[in-house]
Amino acid sequence: MAIFVSEPGRPIGTRLPDVFRGRRVGNVTESAEPQAINPEHSDVTDAEYQQASYSRGQHRALAEYGAAASGEPRDQRSYLPVSALCTPALYSLPATSTVSEALSAMDDHGVHHLVITAQENVAGLIDLRWLLGWLHEHNVDAMSHSLVHIELPAFLTASPETDAHQLARLMLAHQLNAALVVDKKGSPTGIITSTDYLKLYANAGRQEGSV
Repeated sequence: MAIFVSEPGRPIGTRLPDVFRGRRVGNVTESAEPQAINPEHSDVTDAEYQQASYSRGQHRALAEYGAAASGEPRDQRSYLPVSALCTPALYSLPATSTVSEALSAMDDHGVHHLVITAQENVAGLIDLRWLLGWLHEHNVDAMSHSLVHIELPAFLTASPETDAHQLARLMLAHQLNAALVVDKKGSPTGIITSTDYLKLYANAGRQEGSV
């Protein structure tokens, strides 16, 4: 599964895994020859999607996925790509910003998560709960602390093709309520949070109730 975890650390340079830095990383699900997604059944995996994507192009792979998953409720699909669930709106701050500026940015944009950058590289992902917890543990001058001097929390990264169900299990395992969606070049393209999952299953429950 194309899901990676970055350990806690200071926001210096990029904290993305090597796979997003141009280094070739093998996939144990790779086969000698790429296999097409079979639209006759719905048991599609993100590994199958990625093989199809690399061999024939992303648009065609998405079309094959759509044929395979047609007619199934989104929450019940065996393979649900993160791209179908994540929020594309992202807000970021440079690592030189202060804790106070981070809180203000969250409040101004009405969000609970911020991407922290260092020289235009992804250097971390923080949420409001973590930030308030950090403030609680430090002195009254903590609001003026620069993020570059703080050990930021671990964060998950996933590709747009990652299976959302598998990502949810890893978010629970790591006790993280969000993951950063990153493209092949290492650029953030969206964020998926526990709220996105709640909306998915809440909408499914509402549809079942109306039926």
